[in-house]
Order: sequence, then C-alpha cells, then structure tokens
Amino acid sequence: MNIVVLAGGLSTERNVSLSSGAKICAALRAKGHRAALVDVFLGLPEGFSEDYFDRLPELKPVSVSRQAPDLDAVRASRVDGSKSLFGPHVLELCQKADGVFLALHGECGEDGRIQAAFDLLGIPYTGSGYLGSAIAMDKSMTKAMMAAHNIRTPSWETVTYEEADIPALAARLQTPCVVKVVKGGSSIGVVIVQKQSQLEGALRSVLALDNTVVIEEYIKGREFTCGVLGGRALPSVELVPQVEFYDYESKYQPGATLEICPGRATPELEAELGRTALAVHQMLGLKTYSRCDFMVDEHNVPWCVEINTLPGMTPTSLVPQEAAAVGISYEDLCEYILMDAFR
Repeated sequence: MNIVVLAGGLSTERNVSLSSGAKICAALRAKGHRAALVDVFLGLPEGFSEDYFDRLPELKPVSVSRQAPDLDAVRASRVDGSKSLFGPHVLELCQKADGVFLALHGECGEDGRIQAAFDLLGIPYTGSGYLGSAIAMDKSMTKAMMAAHNIRTPSWETVTYEEADIPALAARLQTPCVVKVVKGGSSIGVVIVQKQSQLEGALRSVLALDNTVVIEEYIKGREFTCGVLGGRALPSVELVPQVEFYDYESKYQPGATLEICPGRATPELEAELGRTALAVHQMLGLKTYSRCDFMVDEHNVPWCVEINTLPGMTPTSLVPQEAAAVGISYEDLCEYILMDAFR
C-alpha cells in the first residue's frame, strides 16, 4: 500500500516524532509497503508528482538530540511562511495515499485535531480517534475521568496562573509535589518539587511553556509503564533512571535509563497494572494501542499517572520492547497498527 508516515510538527516532542517516523517508515518498507516519511509542518515545498510513491527518497535514521527542539527555528524554516499546522501539499499527498501512519507525539498530532481533520476528509489513519485523543492529551481531564471510574490516580488540582500569582501560589501549595503542564509529554514541562523553597522556581520554569498546570501529589516509589495492543495488556516495563528523574534526556539517550521488561513486579502487581491500563484505554474509547504510566509506592500499590495515545516508536521506546517480550517483532508491530486502521 501507499502510506504516508506523518511525523515532526510543532510539538515539544518533535524530535522524538521524527525518530519514531523514520523507524516506522523503514519497518513498513521492509513489509513491502511504499511508505513516505513526511513532516506535517514543513510538508513538501516542491510539491509531488503522480508517481511520488514509485520513486521514494532514501530513508535515513533520525536520532533524538539531547535537547528539546527550537520550535521558533522550525517555524522560521518553513518556506511558505504559513502558520497552518499542515505544511505545503501534506493534505493532498495524504488524500492520494491509501492511509496515514501517525508517528506524531504531543499537542501536534496527539490531541485529536489532526484526527478530526482526517475524519472530515475521509483519510484513514492509525491509532485512536479525535475524542479519545483530545481527552487523553489533557492530563486534568483524564485524571478526572479516572477518579470517576475508581481508577487510582494521585490527587491533583489544576491551576491557571500568571507571573504575579506565583508567590501566593507557592505559599499555598504542599510539597513534595509534581508540577506539570496540562498538555505535555516526554517529561518536558514536568518538575518534581521536594521543598517549599523550590516551588517558585518550578512554577516559573513551567510557565514558560504553559500557564495551565496540574499540581499532582508526589508518589515516591518505582516507575512502571504498561502498553495495550489489540485489546490486551502487554508486559510492563520498569524504568530505573540513572539520574534522579526520568526526564527528556533519560527517555531517549541509550543507556540513560535501565529498562526492565517484564518489570520486577509480583504476579498480582503485574496483573493489576495490565487491568488498569486496559481499563483506562477502554474508558477513553481508544483504539489499537496506548500506554499507561504508573508509580508504584512502597506498599506495592500502583497509581496511574497518565496515558499516551500515540506512544513513542523510537529505538529506545517502550511499547516495542513490551511487544517484543511477547514475540511481536518491531516490523510486525508496525504492520499490525497499520492494518488495524482499516478494520
């Protein structure tokens, strides 16, 4: 089939998306598909011809840099100067293709807007629909739904603030806590605050990204993640960062984090992680695959922190590791995700 692998965009997870997209594109080509890697924001400035899928350019692997992307520089590099989320000729090419594999992460692609546009245009795409994607992208809304469905999640409040509000807000909040942007990913815009004296600095640093944040109860313990694929839970992964916090660099630099799959969990804990991941997936009406993140406290009790509707598919990503643990190769995983878009 002729497939567009859509990646990049203007999310803080842009670099991760491009790495996922390059690997997915290579896997689909290995399966016999004519797959084209396209940056959703930069698009195809030179346009495309009718035989575009017959003369695809050579595919080069993309590594994830240690720093988050400079999105202002990305905007400035766009040839047509447009502010549209879709770059030149992206929609036309997607309509020419048999379908689109969404390798996007974060607000640019994981928040339901692209899914809604494709629904309107009749373009098949991988992963969940616009509504579940939009809800899952909003950490506050997801946690509210989890709490309403008796799914254990750390207590939280959602706060919208300006610079002038920071001193009073810092004086009111309890520590330890976690400050995180309400619509973020890859641990960008997430700060663990252990002491009251650190709150003002944390709130100020996160404000640079967004003025609406979730202030979440800090759960001290081990970090796990558990994927869902095709209606069943995959084995968990236990994450052991070689630094204090599983931050952006720890996620994507080889060797920065010890990833144990299956995680070091009792059978009871492993079963609860799987049940909870599947329950959140179904609660939001998600499709094909997702991944839930957990903190497991000192009493071996899991707390669901958030869910990802388009989990990373980079060489160090977690869902591919979980799938491999049950005998599903990376190429077969990509093929399954693609074909499920047509079922």
